Amino acid sequence: MLFDRVLIANRGEIAVRIARTLRALGIEAIAVHTPSDARARHVREADVALQVPSYLDVEAIIGAARASGAQAVHPGYGFLAENAAFARRCAESGLVFVGPPAAAIEAMGDKIRAKETVSAAGVPVVPGATGPGLEDWRDFPALIKPSAGGGGKGMILVRAAAELPEALASARRTARAAFGDDTLLIERYVESPRHIEIQVLADAHGGVVHLGERECSLQRRHQKIIEEAPSPFLTPETRAAMGAAAVEAARAVGYTGAGTVEFIVDGATGAYHFMEMNTRLQVEHPVTELVTGLDLVELQLRVAAGERLPLAQEDVRLDGHAVEARVYAEDPARGFLPTGGRVLALREPRDPAGQAVVRVDSGLAEGAVVGSEFDPMMAKVIAWAPDRAAAYRTLERALAATAVLGVVTNVPFLRALTAHPAVAAGELDTGLVERVLPGLLPATQTPDAVTAAAALVFHDLPRGDDPWEVADGWRMGEPAWTTWRLESRDGVHAIQVRGLPQEQAEVRVGEQAVPARVRRDGPDLTVTLGGRSERYLCVRDGDTLWLGRDGASWSFTRHHIGDPGDRPGAAAAGDGVVRSPMPGTVLLVKAQQGERVSAGQPLVVVEAMKMEHTVTAPRDGVVAELPVQAGRPVDMDAVLAVVTAEEA
Repeated sequence: MLFDRVLIANRGEIAVRIARTLRALGIEAIAVHTPSDARARHVREADVALQVPSYLDVEAIIGAARASGAQAVHPGYGFLAENAAFARRCAESGLVFVGPPAAAIEAMGDKIRAKETVSAAGVPVVPGATGPGLEDWRDFPALIKPSAGGGGKGMILVRAAAELPEALASARRTARAAFGDDTLLIERYVESPRHIEIQVLADAHGGVVHLGERECSLQRRHQKIIEEAPSPFLTPETRAAMGAAAVEAARAVGYTGAGTVEFIVDGATGAYHFMEMNTRLQVEHPVTELVTGLDLVELQLRVAAGERLPLAQEDVRLDGHAVEARVYAEDPARGFLPTGGRVLALREPRDPAGQAVVRVDSGLAEGAVVGSEFDPMMAKVIAWAPDRAAAYRTLERALAATAVLGVVTNVPFLRALTAHPAVAAGELDTGLVERVLPGLLPATQTPDAVTAAAALVFHDLPRGDDPWEVADGWRMGEPAWTTWRLESRDGVHAIQVRGLPQEQAEVRVGEQAVPARVRRDGPDLTVTLGGRSERYLCVRDGDTLWLGRDGASWSFTRHHIGDPGDRPGAAAAGDGVVRSPMPGTVLLVKAQQGERVSAGQPLVVVEAMKMEHTVTAPRDGVVAELPVQAGRPVDMDAVLAVVTAEEA
C-alpha cells in the first residue's frame, strides 16, 4: 500500500519534480525549506511546507517529517540522498527512506570498497591502487580520485611520473577539505573515454532490472552538461552485457530502489569498466523516463512501500531518443563562474506540434532569487523524438525558446554545443567539450543591434503628460539626436536616437544611422532596424533593462557621465575599479587600503558554491578604496577595490 504523505528532503527542480509524481498518485507532498527559500517554487507547489535551518540538518528534517505526519522521506539527489546515517535515522524514527539500505549506500559510497565488491561479483574494473605506495605508481596516464568524493571534485589527470607527487598532495588537500577524508584512489586513465551509465531498479523481493543506458560523455571539469538515451555508441550486444554487469553490481550490495551504475568505456575498443554506483535518483533520469515511458519516482515509491517491480527485464523497451541539457546560473564568458540575481522574467519552452516532445524540469519562477548558497543548476530542458537527430534539433529549438532575464545563464553555450559537428555525429568522449570550448563560447561583445534595441526602449519610456517631455528631439529645423550612454557587461556604449520609436525613429550606433521602430505587447518587444525585425523578451528593473532573444540575454544600465567605474570592459581599460566576478562571500582580503600594489597582485578572494576566485589588481598603483570585509556577502559586479595610479 502506497503512502499518504511523503516529505521531500530537497529543494529546487528535483523537489518540484518529485511533488509532481506525488500529486499524480494522490499522495500529500510535504516540503521543507530554509528561511531564504520560504517563497521558492517547490514550497508553493507542496501541500504543506515546514522550515528547517538547513537541508543538511538531519534532526530538523526528521522532526519536520514526524510533525507533518509523513510516512516516508524522499531525498532526491544531493544533500542527504547518499548519507547512510540519514537513512538509518529515518528507519529509527519509523520513517521509510525512499532509497537503498544504509549498508548499500556505504558499500558504494567508498570508491575503493565499491570496486572490490563489484569485482568480486565479476564486474570488470579499471586497474588501480590505493593505500600506501601511491607515489610508486608507474602506469601512465593515470587518474587520481578522492575515495569518498563525487561530482569530479579533486580528480587530477597525471601523464608522467614527475607530476605525481604534487598531484597527490593537491588531491589530498582537496579531498580533506571537501569530504573530510583524504584517502585516494589511483587508476589507469582511459584515453578518449566515454562515460556511459546504466539505470537499475531493484525491489526487496530479489527483482532487479536495468532500463538501458545513458550517454553522459559531454562533460566539463568532470561534470555532466548534456546527457542522452540511448547511447549512439553501444551495440545491442554491448548494451545487454553492460546491463547484466550493472544488475550484478546492484545484487552484490543487496540494492533496492533506483540506482545508477557508471562505466568508463574505451572509445577505441569498446571495453567497459565499472567506475562507481550512484545510490540515488540521477539528475539525468528524465531521458530514461522518456525512452522507456516509466516514471522512476513512482517506481521508487512503490519499491519503498514494499511492492514488487511491475516489470521483468524482457518487458523493458526503448522507444526513440531523448536528450537533456542542464541550465546553470553561470557565465561561460567568465570561465563558467557562478552568477545570480532575481528572475525578472521567465519563458520556458512548450511542447512543439508534431511527434517531438519537450519537457522542462525547473525550480524557477518569476521573482525567485538565485544566490550562491546552493548548486547553480536551475532547470533541465529535455527533448524526445523518434530518432537522435530529431531529438537534438528539438532540444536546440527548445533552448532558443528559453529565457531567464535577471540571471546570466549557460543557455547560449548549450545551443552551440548541441550544434557542434562532433556531437551531431555522435563522436563523443569526456574531453570533447574542453577541446572545442573556444568555439562554443558566446561573443563577449554585445551586438550593435541589441544595443540599439536597448537605446530605443529607454528612449521610448514614458516621461509624463507634458508634450515638452516627449523625447522626439523636436526643434526648429530637423529633430535633434538624443545620446544614450548604456552600460553593459562589455563596457559603456554611446547610442544616438531621434524621433518617436513607436512611430518612426532613427538610431545611430557609431557612424551609421538606420530607421527604427518598436512595438510592445506586454513583455514582448519587436524592434525593427533598417527593415529587419527581431523579437525580444523585455523587462525593466529600475535603471536596468534586460533583453532576451534566442536563449541569450543582455542587461543595460543607464550610465551617467561621471559615474565611477564602468563594468568589466571599462575596468580593463584602466579605470582601476575591481568588481566581483560572481555573487558569493568574501573569503579573504589580501590587501589593505593605502597599500601599494602591482598589476596581478591578489587583492580579494571570493567564494561561491565551494569555488574560490582570486581577484587581482588591474594595474600598478595604490588601493584607494577597499569596501569589503571577510565573511560578508557580495553581489556579482559589486566593487571590491579601487586601485588608483600613483602620481608621478
